[in-house]
Amino acid sequence: MSESMLAVRDLRKSFHVAGGGKKKLCALDGITLDLARGETLGLVGESGCGKSTLARTLLMLEKPDSGSVQFDGVDPFSLRGKDLLKFRRRVQMVFQDPYASLNARMSAGDIIAEPWRSHPGTYRNRRERQTRVRGLLDLVGLGAGAADKYPQEFSGGQRQRIGIARALALDPDVIICDEPVSALDLSVQAQVLNLLNELQQQLGIAYIFISHDLSVVRHVADRVAVMYLGRIIETGPTEAVFDRPNHPYTAALMSAAPTLDGAQRKQRILLKGEVPSPLNPPSGCRFRTRCWKATEICATTEPPAALDPAVVGHAAGCHHPLLSEGATLTSVPA
Repeated sequence: MSESMLAVRDLRKSFHVAGGGKKKLCALDGITLDLARGETLGLVGESGCGKSTLARTLLMLEKPDSGSVQFDGVDPFSLRGKDLLKFRRRVQMVFQDPYASLNARMSAGDIIAEPWRSHPGTYRNRRERQTRVRGLLDLVGLGAGAADKYPQEFSGGQRQRIGIARALALDPDVIICDEPVSALDLSVQAQVLNLLNELQQQLGIAYIFISHDLSVVRHVADRVAVMYLGRIIETGPTEAVFDRPNHPYTAALMSAAPTLDGAQRKQRILLKGEVPSPLNPPSGCRFRTRCWKATEICATTEPPAALDPAVVGHAAGCHHPLLSEGATLTSVPA
């Protein structure tokens, strides 16, 4: 998983606010991340931090104000015509709500085959399409007989399997999963997560997995990126971010995660105050208004990305990181 397929650098996206005059809401502010082939990147953070906006931008449903996105060295926003259509096959999405994301008037087979209407020529004839639909239904564990049934005839977990099959229809390299199991029962969540893992092992797909459920992210992700008010404030291997968070916000987030082992439960960190408005974010460090370690430099200077020498690939943007005794951070240029 060392080969970087997706490279995002200093991505920024703002939205005009209705009735706000010249005010803009900064949804993404300098996002930088990488995604390797066959890797799962977990994206976590509070509601409104920019996770879904980042997903929509990578899907090319939003155009960034600045920064760059590279898929295998190609900028998708520079593509036009057939090249753009060909690229759109590479990134697909599994939605949060398995009920609202499927058309109740279409059969499961028609839902899965619908992407091919936008990509004519994928299969030569109807027989090939029907064979592929049956194959996808078998792949996600529903069976070919489900093709003629309608969404209302399936359970929530089965509907999400149809959504996954639809995402696989165009043989993508990346699937963005936006809270794909949050609407499902706990036992069904495990089945869907196991399915996603099996598909990744078979097909080599990379996932960007957006979730509020930290236990789910810990189970599925190879690396984790933590977002706060439009910025990625910490990123690294999953175990390192969960067990050795370097940013105070990450530490507070992880301390709130439930655990079955009472002896190993971390002391809960309660943050004071509310999340600042993205219309008027704090200067310097975005988290400083809620941080117990904030000093004057936090208000005047944006913290640089910094590497933790104890864990390869673990970085946090903080002037006063929470490190184990004797460890230091090595600043790296933005």
